[in-house]
Amino acid sequence: MGLGGISIWQLLIILAIVVMLFGTKRLRSMGSDLGSAIKGFKKSMQDDGDTPAGSGADDKGEGEPESGDTLPRDDDQRPS
Repeated sequence: MGLGGISIWQLLIILAIVVMLFGTKRLRSMGSDLGSAIKGFKKSMQDDGDTPAGSGADDKGEGEPESGDTLPRDDDQRPS
């Protein structure tokens, strides 16, 4: 018995069918794309963990505007 009631022979047959459908070149490129995506995700998670919250390094342009940067609301521009 293998994973969840699937034997090793059934897994090998499924693998052979997948290789015949997609080909080794396409499977290799999909694997490398998936690996680079996971690597980028891990790197971004580590970068986010290095910067403490509220440090102000990445807060420029986010959140509420400063006092001089406010824009008029739509109802302020209507004629009376």
